[in-house]
Amino acid sequence: MRSSDVLVVGGGIIGLVTAWRAARRGLRAAVVDPEPGGGAARVAAGMLAAVTELHYGEETLLGLNLASAARYPAFVAELEEAAGHGVGYRACGTLAVALDADDRAHLRELHALQTRCGLTSAWLSGRECRRLEPMLAPGVRGGLRVDGDHQVDPRRLAAALVVACERSGVVLHRARAERLVVVRDRATGVLLEGGGELTADQVVLAAGSLSGRLAGVPEEVLPPVRPVKGQVLRLRVPPAYAPFLSRTVRAVVRGSHVYLVPRADGELVVGATSEELGWDTTVTAGGVYELLRDAHELVPGLTELPLTETLAGLRPGSPDNAPMLGPSALPGLHLATGHYRNGVLLTPVTGDVMAEVLTTGVLPDEARPFSPLRFSSAPPVRQEQPV
Repeated sequence: MRSSDVLVVGGGIIGLVTAWRAARRGLRAAVVDPEPGGGAARVAAGMLAAVTELHYGEETLLGLNLASAARYPAFVAELEEAAGHGVGYRACGTLAVALDADDRAHLRELHALQTRCGLTSAWLSGRECRRLEPMLAPGVRGGLRVDGDHQVDPRRLAAALVVACERSGVVLHRARAERLVVVRDRATGVLLEGGGELTADQVVLAAGSLSGRLAGVPEEVLPPVRPVKGQVLRLRVPPAYAPFLSRTVRAVVRGSHVYLVPRADGELVVGATSEELGWDTTVTAGGVYELLRDAHELVPGLTELPLTETLAGLRPGSPDNAPMLGPSALPGLHLATGHYRNGVLLTPVTGDVMAEVLTTGVLPDEARPFSPLRFSSAPPVRQEQPV
């Protein structure tokens, strides 16, 4: 039995940033995960796209996304200093383009929504788009230039968080949590697969799409998280082809979203499908074909690049596509899950919010709309001590 102030179940980027921030606030933190630094981050493209990812009905989430995006430069500087290596942060901007009249009308509607929300984006003609990105298809009909949407490399981000956690004294238990332990109506730790128990004053469930499957969590408290499959391709831009793209390029092609994210090291990430197929993580010929087909229509020269990796992962979706942050209805148990397509973007603000809750018991105002209690069928138990 090992005890800590905070035990985080899940070692993806959300669990790691929660533990790191808690440790920086003076708490004894631990993470339990078979492979810290793994999870959905291995598949994510790392777009920090608060503006171009705006969807109708998600204006409240937009505020949280913008708050996190604003914190990214300082967050990256602090993390890189703590870990001793970079995370691939690039303030390169995004260009969203349209390939036909229907796509152009959709993009115009998005531009109008962005304007109503006070966001900054500039409408460009097709010629102006191709002037920015010469590799674009000749048929591009127009686009939106968003200089405020940036990118980071999620794999390097996760690796840096692992190192930062270790250097901050966070204990990494490379094992699987099998069951939440509840004593006298309070979460007190977890039982490990194969035996053993970890105890803590507070437990944070941050296991991504697996957050709804931890045994021992009362049914009325269990987070309503579902897996949403995404297939992603990685290609390599040879030096002879550079520069291929200077910024993230995205589009809606025949109703399907596609994006191309160029890394500084020559990698090009193409994604992503969105499939409601449960726990299936199979890379399919159809998924690869659709991504290459749509990306080729957007940037015809892409099909000459070497294909280096195909991968599928599971996003943690919630009923309203927004995260669950803060205390649950079960004393001692907090949630940091359900980030869906915004997990990488929301990493800085999630770390700050969870550290504040864990040290003071107070959920910051910016996170109150995302309390897990909005989904809980059980009223919160009166707390006699800080949550």
